[in-house]
Amino acid sequence: MKLPLLLALLFGAVSALHLRPETSTFESTLGVKTLPEDEEMPEQEVEEILSRELEEEEGGSGSEDTSKEDGAVALISVPDMVDKNLTCPEEEDTVKVVGIPGCSTCRYLLVRSPHTFNQAWFTCQRCYRGNLASIHNFNTNSRIQWSVRALNQGQVWIGGRITGSGRCRRFQWVDGSRWNFAYWAAHQPWSRGGHCVSLCTRGGHWRRAHCLRKLPFICSY
Repeated sequence: MKLPLLLALLFGAVSALHLRPETSTFESTLGVKTLPEDEEMPEQEVEEILSRELEEEEGGSGSEDTSKEDGAVALISVPDMVDKNLTCPEEEDTVKVVGIPGCSTCRYLLVRSPHTFNQAWFTCQRCYRGNLASIHNFNTNSRIQWSVRALNQGQVWIGGRITGSGRCRRFQWVDGSRWNFAYWAAHQPWSRGGHCVSLCTRGGHWRRAHCLRKLPFICSY
């Protein structure tokens, strides 16, 4: 009577030892996967995700301007579809952004009247001989955000947009300067959105936005 009981106990112990590694492997393979934080996401992976999502979006290359980039051209031209009869903003609708740390020659202007991205781009060039603002460091981004924090709009246009097609799509500043800094909001830029870049008036983070939205904007001149 004792012998069968002893054999059963030994068999149970051996079975438990045999199953334990498999259980451990199963948990390590299918357990909770830790994704990298936004700023840790490899640039190549971001571009691949962005490219796939842009291809899935409907109407992405229709009403929104996503013209191909000419790599040899430093300054991009405003699309011909913009109404050239747009009037310049009244002076009371503008606010100068002053005191950019480390850049005595940097001049920015907040235009409070809402425009589409292309209209804002054209207005900066025609009325102020400048461009939609490009941002290349955190200090400039913070100073601009501080100047727009009192607006009753949640976002303002800056000069970033998506150019190219297919897997060649990438972000570019409309003034042709190098894309060497970004301050994306959580889950951006790989979350769905438009082909143009806006700056949030609270926090100063960037978001992809649909280019036909009418927002206040920042010119550099």
